Amino acid sequence: MDTQLRKGLLDVCVLSAIKNEDSYGYKIIKDLKPVLELSESTLYTILKRLEEAKMLQVKMTIYEGRVRKYYHITSLGIKRLNDFKDEWEELMKVYRFITEEK
Repeated sequence: MDTQLRKGLLDVCVLSAIKNEDSYGYKIIKDLKPVLELSESTLYTILKRLEEAKMLQVKMTIYEGRVRKYYHITSLGIKRLNDFKDEWEELMKVYRFITEEK
């Protein structure tokens, strides 16, 4: 798969994993496991990129004596998800054209 396409898909998958509730790294990996395998190092690179793009906000809390980062999707993150849905519809039109039997 094209590297840029994969990168974009991973970003959207992570955003989607937290669209309904704030979450933290281990839970995001666990929630995405049925869809894709994601290493911790890859996830934290994605989370940092999304935070820098203002698509996520980070809140630190203490959990069982340790600091845990919770990630919250912002309005820009929601917009990215909606844009992706529109882009995907366009891609599906191209896919159907390519795979159409003639």
